[in-house]
Amino acid sequence: MKTDRETLPRFEIRPLTEEEGSGYLVEFPDYPGCIADGETPEDALKEGRDALRSYIETLKELGRAVPKEGEVYGGQWRQRVPKSLHAALARRADREGVSLNMLATTLLAEGLGRRSVAD
Repeated sequence: MKTDRETLPRFEIRPLTEEEGSGYLVEFPDYPGCIADGETPEDALKEGRDALRSYIETLKELGRAVPKEGEVYGGQWRQRVPKSLHAALARRADREGVSLNMLATTLLAEGLGRRSVAD
């Protein structure tokens, strides 16, 4: 009998906090944005299978390439920060009329640029 790890591509599973709604989250790093959740790890994996199937079908319908395992840098990651930093960044983004994501991307790029010049 095959296990979930044998039938699914690489995935990460973690418990969700109460603030996040509890349960478990499954994510497929090689398929950016493909996530699912469930009350138990098993439920999350079952939902994950469905999400991955839909994700791949949608890519094909749109004529986009289906990523191969290990070849994707999706341009996305999650970063936990203190609430005070999140609030300060959100206020600055609002003042500048940009999204929080755009502000964070710009600040990171500027920081890398300065560091590269100094190196």
